Amino acid sequence: MQVQSMPETLRYLSFHLLDIELMEHGAEAVHSKETAQSYTLLIIKSGSGSLYKDAVKLLFTNHSAFLLNPDHSYQIVSNDNECLVYYKVTFVITRINKLSQPEVYQQELFPSRSELRVYPLSQLIDMAEQLYENKENNEYLGPFHQNLRFMKLMGFVLEHNIFSDIKSSSIQAVERTIQYLQDHYTDKITVKFLSQLAGYPNGQYSAIFKELTGQKPLDYLTELRIKQSKNWLLQSNESLRHIAEKVGFTDEYYFNRRFRQMTGISPRQYAKAMDRQINVKDWAGHEVAIPSKPSRIIFYGNSMQDLLPLGIEPIEGGYEGGSFNREKASLIKPDLIIFDKDDEQEYKKVSQIAPTLQYNSHDSLEERLLILGKWFGKEQEARQWLNHYANNSDRMWKQLQTYIRAGETASVFVHHRGKSLFVMGKIGLTSVLYHPSGFRPVEKVNDMLGEEQAYKEITLSNIHEYAGDRIFMLCPSDPVSRRAMEETISSNSWKSIPAVRNGLVYLVDELTWNCVDAITISKLLNLLPTLLKHTS
Repeated sequence: MQVQSMPETLRYLSFHLLDIELMEHGAEAVHSKETAQSYTLLIIKSGSGSLYKDAVKLLFTNHSAFLLNPDHSYQIVSNDNECLVYYKVTFVITRINKLSQPEVYQQELFPSRSELRVYPLSQLIDMAEQLYENKENNEYLGPFHQNLRFMKLMGFVLEHNIFSDIKSSSIQAVERTIQYLQDHYTDKITVKFLSQLAGYPNGQYSAIFKELTGQKPLDYLTELRIKQSKNWLLQSNESLRHIAEKVGFTDEYYFNRRFRQMTGISPRQYAKAMDRQINVKDWAGHEVAIPSKPSRIIFYGNSMQDLLPLGIEPIEGGYEGGSFNREKASLIKPDLIIFDKDDEQEYKKVSQIAPTLQYNSHDSLEERLLILGKWFGKEQEARQWLNHYANNSDRMWKQLQTYIRAGETASVFVHHRGKSLFVMGKIGLTSVLYHPSGFRPVEKVNDMLGEEQAYKEITLSNIHEYAGDRIFMLCPSDPVSRRAMEETISSNSWKSIPAVRNGLVYLVDELTWNCVDAITISKLLNLLPTLLKHTS
C-alpha cells in the first residue's frame, strides 16, 4: 500500500473547531499533567518555561506554539516569577473521500516538528485573539463563521509547517541577508534592496527578519553601526564625522542623535566613560566590560539585598507584574544590570539595554558576596562582612548547645507552585541550619547538597525519607500552597513522623525565614535562638 504524503492527504481532511480557551496562571501556579482528548493547539501569548510532551521536555517562550495529538499527555511548567498566558485550541479532523465513509483522523500532522514554526508569530496570536473574542457568538451563521476563522488559522499553521522545505528556504534567504548586513554595514542599504536580495516581498521579508532577530531590518543595521562605532571611539581620536563615515552614517549629527537614542549618552561621553571600565567574567562565563564605579544599577532577581553589605544600592529591583520590564528598564538608562536568572535567551535581550552580569542566587552566600566584591572592587568589604557573619553564627550556635543534642538532624519543607511539596537543599534557611555546631542534614538531603541541588520535589508518601529530628515547615503566602500545607500537617503520614510525635516541628513564615539574600539570612541569626529556646 502506497503511503500518501501530507500534501496529498490534506485534500481529504476536514478540520472542525471544538473550543478555544484563554488560560491564565500566576507565577507560582502548578499545572497538572493532562491528556489531550483531541488535537490540541497551544499558543503561548506570554511567559516562559517547559512543556513536557509525553516524555520529551521542550522549552517555550512568548509566542511559542505546539500541537498535541489525541491521547498524548502533556504538562506545562512555567518559570518562577513569570505569569503564563496561553490559548488552548481543541479541534477534530475527519477524513472524507469517495471510496469510504467519513472517519475520525488521528495521525500526527507534523511528525518531525517538536515546536511549530510560523512567521510572523504575532499574526498567529492575532488570529487566536479573534477566534477567542468570537467564541460566544451564537447568532445565525455565527458558529459557521467561527469555524472559517479557525480554518484560516489552521491554514496559516499548515502552510508554515507542512511545506517546510519552502519555508526553510525563506528563512535561509533572510539569514543570508543578515550575514550581508554584518559584512557590509558601511554601505548604503535599504529594506527594498535587502528584500530583493532575499527574493521576497518587503512585508514578508521584514516579518521573517523580525522573527529571527527581534528587530526591524534598519534598526538592526543601526545597532550594528553603533556597536562598531564604539570600537572606533575607544581605539582612535578621530573626529566624530570621520567615525560616522567609517561605520556607514551619512553625517555626524545623525550619528550623534542615534547614538544617544541607543545608549543614553553622547559618543564622546561614552568614550570618556569607557576609559574607566573594567572587564569581568560573570557566572555564565560572559566576558563583560562594566563601569568601575557603576551608579545606576538594576538588579533583576530576588536577592537584591546581597548588594547592601557592600554599600551598593541599586536603583531598581527590575520586576513589574512578576517579570522584567525591558521597556521600563531602557527608560531608566542603567549603566549596569545584575541578571539573577538562568535563561540565556532572556539574558541576550536584557544585555541589549546595558552591560549585564549573570548572577546565581542559588550559590552559597560566601561565593555570592566574593564575586560581587570582585565585580565592584569591594573584595575587602565582602570578606569583612562574611567574617562578621561567621563570628555571629558561631556565637549563636554556642549559645544553643544546651538546647540541641549533638548530631541532631533537621529538614526544611515547603509547599510551592501550588500544591507541590519540596524539601530544601542548598538555599535559604538550610544555609543557616546546617552548621558545624548546628544541625546535620539527613542522608538524602546530604546527597542533594553534594549535588548542589537547591530544592527537590517530593511526595507525602516519601516525606519520611527526608524528615530529620526536627522539622521546619515554611508557611507560604499563596492560598493554594497554604491549603496544601494544612492538608499535609493534618494527614496521618505527617502525624506518624517522629519529629511530629516529639513536638519538634516549627511552622515559620516563608517570606521571613526562607529568603536567600544576605541581609535576611543574617537576621535569622537573631530569630532562630528565640524560636528554638521557646519550643525546646
